[in-house]
Amino acid sequence: MFDDADDFSFIHDQMADAVYLIDPASSNIIWVNRAGHEDLLMQRHEVLNHSVLSLQKHVTENGQWQAIADVIRAEKRYTFNGHHCRKDGSEFPVEVNTTVFVHQDKELFLSVARDISSRRAYESKDKGREAQILTAIDASSDGLWDWEIEAGAVYFSPSLKRMLGYGPDEMPPVVETWKDNIHPSDQQRVLRIMGEHLNGQRERYAATYRLRNRNGHYLWVHDTGCVSEYDEELKPVRATGIVTDVTRQKLLEQRLQELAAYDELTGLRNRRESRRVFDSQLHLAERHHQPLGMALIDLDFFKSVNDQLGHVGGDYVLKTVARVLEERVRRSDFLFRWGGEEFLLLSPQTELQAMIELCEQLRHALETYEMCYEQQCLWLTASFGIATYPDSGSEPSELMLAMDTELYRAKSQGRNQVCYPDKCRHS
Repeated sequence: MFDDADDFSFIHDQMADAVYLIDPASSNIIWVNRAGHEDLLMQRHEVLNHSVLSLQKHVTENGQWQAIADVIRAEKRYTFNGHHCRKDGSEFPVEVNTTVFVHQDKELFLSVARDISSRRAYESKDKGREAQILTAIDASSDGLWDWEIEAGAVYFSPSLKRMLGYGPDEMPPVVETWKDNIHPSDQQRVLRIMGEHLNGQRERYAATYRLRNRNGHYLWVHDTGCVSEYDEELKPVRATGIVTDVTRQKLLEQRLQELAAYDELTGLRNRRESRRVFDSQLHLAERHHQPLGMALIDLDFFKSVNDQLGHVGGDYVLKTVARVLEERVRRSDFLFRWGGEEFLLLSPQTELQAMIELCEQLRHALETYEMCYEQQCLWLTASFGIATYPDSGSEPSELMLAMDTELYRAKSQGRNQVCYPDKCRHS
């Protein structure tokens, strides 16, 4: 059939894959290379002029062959996975690629069959590993999710359902189940991060947020994942990730932040936290063109309290003073322990006259409050230095200096009084 048949045979005999030349009308094999007949444990002549159907386990009727031949003709190139039968009755998996061509006005099929036994063995091992991994994940405290993006279907692993308090069949396997249970304050941020990953702006998706459980309470979770499958146009079609419950760590972080922001003795916000709140409240006052009242408060003759009651008694007095002040300021006010026996008060949306009246109430409350420690009772007084934004300045340093100046004036003019620009109010 081929003028250079020897060259044709020589070249194809060097191939590791089996090559068959098939007559599509009869399904007979009219040529086979060495790998083809050796894979079948046959001699070349045993294969030639036999139907290709004899190689197949599941294609035995001529009608089936004609249907396959029509598909091959329509697609020009056809690939299928099947099994070839050897002479001894054993079989092995193959991937067969068949193309159509015409030689000397005769239609022929050229099939290249590759033994994929090793590939199947690896795939089987991989499936085994995947099953082991899934079993390990389900046994762990972490949860697994697998999202079919276009369909909106989501697989929630048993461990994820347990984490959120759901039974095996209680979480609808749709993406809305996840979205609707994200805390409203976190939802926009989390969905934005996921969208940026799907759009290729982030290498991975990672977010820490609050997720509602079956009882309506929120857990803190750390959620990480990535696109695991793309289509031919490189659009993401599947994403997979793991959810870890980090509630305990998050609560610990919050507690540490509180410890860093609050005074251990009095429970009030500390001086470090006052700087942050001062800046934020000043920024709000500037933006909304509103006044901001403030006062430094210093206990009078506190050294004598320590001398009389000792340092433990002095600590008791400081805690009592903090409670007296805190009970009388407004909910919108911020009270800080500034250091030692000094306190700082910030009062948003408060003009000078209202600030004077508030500080006078606090001064009077301290003056008339009897403090007793181990059967020793005493009365304390305090001096107040007031400043207001914007009248006393617009920068934190200016306002602090204004308060300090007024406090010094209150101390130097007899203590137990409220001083503000140009005036002092005495007891």
